[in-house]
Amino acid sequence: MSSFDEMDAFEGASLSARAMAARPAPYLDELNPEQRLAVETMDGPVLMLAGAGTGKTKALTARIAHLLTTGRARQDEILAVTFTNKAAREMKERVGRLLGGTADGVRWLGTFHSICVKLLRRHAELVGLKSNFTILDTDDQIRLLKQLIRAEGIDDKRWPPRMLANIIDGWKNRALTPDKVPAADAGAYNDKGPKLYAAYQARLKELNAVDFGDLLLHVVVIFQKHPDVLEQYQRWFKYILVDEYQDTNVAQYLWLRLLAASHKNICCVGDDDQSIYGWRGAEVGNILRFEKDFPGAHVVRLEQNYRSTPHILKAASGVIKGNSGRLGKELWTEVPDGEKVRLIGHWDGEEEARWIGEEVESMQSGTRGMRRVSLDDMAILVRASHQMRAFEDRFLTIGLPYRVIGGPRFYERLEIRDAMAYFRLVISPDDDLAFERIVNTPKRGLGDKAQQTIQVAARAAGVSLVEGARMAVDQGLIKGKGGSELRKLVEGLSRWNSKLHGPVRAVGLGEDDVLDDGADGPQYEYGPPEISHMELAEIILDESGYTTMWQNDKTPEGPGRLENLKELVKALEGFENLQGFLEHVSLIMDNSTEDSGEKVSIMTLHAAKGLEFPAVFLPGWEDGLFPSQRSMDESGVKGLEEERRLAYVGITRAEELCTISFAANRRVYGQWQSQMPSRFIDELPEAHVEVLTPPGLYGGGYGAAGMGGASSGIEKRAMEANVYNSPGWKRLQERAATRPISQPKESRNTVIDLNAVSSYVMGERVFHQKFGYGAIIGIEGDKLEIEFEKSGTKKVVARFICAADDVPF
Repeated sequence: MSSFDEMDAFEGASLSARAMAARPAPYLDELNPEQRLAVETMDGPVLMLAGAGTGKTKALTARIAHLLTTGRARQDEILAVTFTNKAAREMKERVGRLLGGTADGVRWLGTFHSICVKLLRRHAELVGLKSNFTILDTDDQIRLLKQLIRAEGIDDKRWPPRMLANIIDGWKNRALTPDKVPAADAGAYNDKGPKLYAAYQARLKELNAVDFGDLLLHVVVIFQKHPDVLEQYQRWFKYILVDEYQDTNVAQYLWLRLLAASHKNICCVGDDDQSIYGWRGAEVGNILRFEKDFPGAHVVRLEQNYRSTPHILKAASGVIKGNSGRLGKELWTEVPDGEKVRLIGHWDGEEEARWIGEEVESMQSGTRGMRRVSLDDMAILVRASHQMRAFEDRFLTIGLPYRVIGGPRFYERLEIRDAMAYFRLVISPDDDLAFERIVNTPKRGLGDKAQQTIQVAARAAGVSLVEGARMAVDQGLIKGKGGSELRKLVEGLSRWNSKLHGPVRAVGLGEDDVLDDGADGPQYEYGPPEISHMELAEIILDESGYTTMWQNDKTPEGPGRLENLKELVKALEGFENLQGFLEHVSLIMDNSTEDSGEKVSIMTLHAAKGLEFPAVFLPGWEDGLFPSQRSMDESGVKGLEEERRLAYVGITRAEELCTISFAANRRVYGQWQSQMPSRFIDELPEAHVEVLTPPGLYGGGYGAAGMGGASSGIEKRAMEANVYNSPGWKRLQERAATRPISQPKESRNTVIDLNAVSSYVMGERVFHQKFGYGAIIGIEGDKLEIEFEKSGTKKVVARFICAADDVPF
């Protein structure tokens, strides 16, 4: 709309308004045609469908500046909401710069919750509260729910308060008050959910308190039950602007619709292809039905990307086209083509981490044929936090600085520090700091008084806290449940410690030797342990109740913590014993520095939303890992489509170089398993992808896409190459070729058919269900000696293995 059009629109308006409309607006000259159209279309509902990297924040802030510059609204007549305080601050700063001053007068620019706090304090009495109400944090909320659960006679171990808190939060996200909970949800929390929800809300009113979910819910209720209040704010907020509309939940959606119902001057900015928060209540349907909710809406597609190369955009577009529930758009850019998206397969997860570490070092030094890339300009984006461990270990080993965004580093996570405290205490019962950390984790009914009793007993006898605890139990100083649980812990520590070593044996004596008691007497040593240190670690975590504690945790973080514990046990495989592992962790963590120099970023795909990096690595693209099996199991097609949107987000974080990788093998629940490449890989357009590894030996495609129909060939070539051309497989082949054939010897445990003619040959690659892949290095009738890549040398009867080529992927 030109300035003359603006003045025509203000026909009959005041002189000041017409003069303001005629003022120059240099910020409009910085916009592309679609952005400018979205800014200047100010009457009625507008959906700014903004793809990744298309300058949505620039257009949104320009729209606010334009409303103010043209006199369409005063600063306090604009409502602009977003999801984070950081986004709100950035928006306010940008508006201030565009106006040549500050935007402090735009009082109603902030997050949903910050704005609703202001509204609720003005009208608190309408929902039975006082204006000075308190906002409970999570700990207070859990404590209150725990009281209500116990008052109802419910076992809070079996039905934890965190689980109820999540259920209630879900209802509030859907704008459901206790009396509106649908019959389909009546069975929640052992049929007690709705009743406890009502009791919880009543108790909050008695305390003059609210939780975060109430901030929106109460305001929605006020607007629904008090039309006069709603009309006041409909007149007040002449223009409404919403950022990240695809992330709104039902309560936020209703709040916005109520406010915009009269004038319909609402502009929503979002991207249906980047809706990745369904697990916390976001409804992608809100943006998909915008035109239905607001008939006559103007939909402006921002498709010119200012971030990524054409190859990256085409790859992302190829993947997201697999979703049916989308409004549709095609990103494009004027920048040069650049490098194709790189795809590479690896033998296993450790090799994947090793290769990425080498690539990062090469790019940092500028030795891979391209300009030098700063570590700050590189990021590794994983689907699940437990994947970070392999990269952190590798980077710490080679001294590569890194930062974890969106959470602590792997070995600094709560559950990892707890688990390692158990391991430390089993190895060294004198480690009082470790004992203090785990004595009541999980809860054992040991309050401050009981723990003080242990401290006093230990100091009086001059012994460790473990011994002090044993004395306190034996002397009856701690009774009841706490005493019983403490006894279990102390006995468990002794039992686990005894499993660190095998039985005592005399040094240097064979089974038939006669013990010779010399002047110094016989020498003794511990034999090899009867179980591996990985098995011992699992036993410690299971028998201590620590694993069960997180299994019972129903918060969204619970499954992730369990995955991290499994990853910790997996990390033990590379060490001879628990002590060696703990020493390794101590040394690498001590050597890691927190200087302000360059660092490569490691984060989850969810945490990467809104960020961008010149070089991005996307590891772990395997079915079950990405897309997440849990997401698909819980939400079906809806879950799969959200996973695909997450893939789209990951690819579009890259500006110049995007590398996707996957592994043929990963350790799952303590056993090596063959992995299927992610189904998203075959959705990549082949013309925009470079497979880094050369073709291998397989004749046909296989994998998630290859098994179900025609394959693009990308997945096949990458998978073929990663098995037979990987350094891990080549090392195994070399060892098998140079190792002498073992000679037959007697075995008391295995019956061997010496007359059998083996169908296998020396050096042949085979597969065992438990031990994984290996090469034959010895043949003794129907008994084979196999050097497995990850499990060492084993002797296996031929009928329990199969040729590697016969393994179905």
